[in-house]
Amino acid sequence: MTLPLNPDDLAFVLHDWLDVEELTEHPRYSEHSRETFDAVLQLSQDIAMRCFAPHYKLLDRVEPRRTEAGTVELVPEVAGALKEFLKSGLLSARFGEELGGAQLPHTVTYASMMWFQAANIALSAYPFLTIGNANLLAAHGTREQIDTWVRPMLEGRYFGTMCLSEPQAGSSLADITTRAVAAADGSYRITGTKMWISEGDHELSENIVHLVLARTPDAPAGVKGISLFIVPKFLESGERNDVALVGLNHKMGYRGTTNTLLNFGDGTYAPDATPGAVGYLVGQEFHGLRYMFHMMNEARLGVGFGAAALGYAGYQRSVEYARVRTQGRSLTDPDPTGRPVAIIEHPDVRRMLLAQKSYAEGSLGLLLYCAHLLDRQTIAADEGEAHDLELLLDLLTPIAKSWPSQWCLEANNLAIQVHGGYGYTREYDVEQLYRDNRLNPIHEGSHGIQALDLLGRKVIAEGGRSLQLLDERVQKTISTARQSSGDVADHGEALATAWPRVLEVTASVWSSGDPARVLANATPYMEAFGHVALAWVWLEQQLAASGNSKTHLGKHAAARYFYAFELPKVHPMLDLVEKLDTTLLETSADLF
Repeated sequence: MTLPLNPDDLAFVLHDWLDVEELTEHPRYSEHSRETFDAVLQLSQDIAMRCFAPHYKLLDRVEPRRTEAGTVELVPEVAGALKEFLKSGLLSARFGEELGGAQLPHTVTYASMMWFQAANIALSAYPFLTIGNANLLAAHGTREQIDTWVRPMLEGRYFGTMCLSEPQAGSSLADITTRAVAAADGSYRITGTKMWISEGDHELSENIVHLVLARTPDAPAGVKGISLFIVPKFLESGERNDVALVGLNHKMGYRGTTNTLLNFGDGTYAPDATPGAVGYLVGQEFHGLRYMFHMMNEARLGVGFGAAALGYAGYQRSVEYARVRTQGRSLTDPDPTGRPVAIIEHPDVRRMLLAQKSYAEGSLGLLLYCAHLLDRQTIAADEGEAHDLELLLDLLTPIAKSWPSQWCLEANNLAIQVHGGYGYTREYDVEQLYRDNRLNPIHEGSHGIQALDLLGRKVIAEGGRSLQLLDERVQKTISTARQSSGDVADHGEALATAWPRVLEVTASVWSSGDPARVLANATPYMEAFGHVALAWVWLEQQLAASGNSKTHLGKHAAARYFYAFELPKVHPMLDLVEKLDTTLLETSADLF
């Protein structure tokens, strides 16, 4: 079975570039070592390949089914695989020792989780959301809430969800209508409908802890009136809460993940005479969206990791196929006998493989860099340093979510092309990898929403402080590259031309004083910004790849491709943004 990831590449990013072992010099991570980290990754690879990968196509073929009793029926292999995962302790690995966790760095646990995402993205979604749910409550819940709901999740007995979207509101959370009314016992009664709830119902755990956004009766309009509530499937007494499965959504990908429409408080399982599902307020009233962003930002990184994992898995399969598939004759060294060559000998196939490699490995580098910022923030020496790291991570999060979702999807598209006619048959995995990955440009805030967030908020946050922090890092990389020679020095000069243009265009468009025209061009801005950010990541990796191993030489080849084929695309995009084109604003909806 082809490995969906390259362990040597993970080791390169973690150790040769990011030097995660250096984190162990801080007391929080002092119980660990490189041996610990490598053992976790090896364990993850082993469980993923033994328990997750063999069922990848089965879960796509046999989707979750709603029974007449209103429960969800899954193939038994799901429970078996998750049982092995939960036994490993990986679910709680990034949590502190006080919660029974292994207190591993985020950089290592995200890399660990990527093995499961690459092996079977639908299966990996169950623990993925549970980890995010527990993280939010550990940060913002009361001690009682942590003991009641978080600890059972980290023990693998409960699973967790996030309930944001509603049928009429979609991503516009300002328009949610789910209500929360205070009860005499201090709890709340929740009524409303939530849509697109992954893992919203199943029989895999003793309980499901829903985190639900809702409005109290006197809440102000818009996002400022949103509060957050814990609404469990089962109450502490064991009685069923009034959370009802209305139906299952059937997507083009992630087919093994239950995706649900849920009714809260419709009377199906009313626990008492008071209408509504029982819920418990998290933190303060009207701060719900701020708390939920704790989980949403984590989920956005997770979606980026999932997209990169799927792109990487397609790339690995492409390389394997291109080595064994023979077709055509060599352009440069034709066999005198006229025998066909492996298609990896054809320049256009190598183009497609290098493109996939640059997208997948570039995304992996960006995402693990973001995870490393989380670790640095956790152990920061003071509040000022922690705040700067938070700002930098906030700036990179829209890119880390959307760039892999766009370009690793293109990697999957190229993987199908490398396979030729076989690529779009179900006998090969690459068509499923594409379908699975097509969901990620929409998951956790669409491509356009991330673009609005980047240009409308993140680059101008605190007077542009986040952009200044990234500029300091990019300029340092350019300076180091200029002291080198060959491709590395050339790439440093190319980045020294492209990156200042991003800064100039950012300042130029906002000086126009016309926010509507600025934000109408947010998507090409984000795509240009993302390409330059990835060029920086690739140059960083080149500087770390100073040896002659296959991994190091491969880094230079992929970077050379990215700088030759991809970075030049940013200048026309930035030209477009700088002009503040009004086509999208001036085209009447009546013309469509």
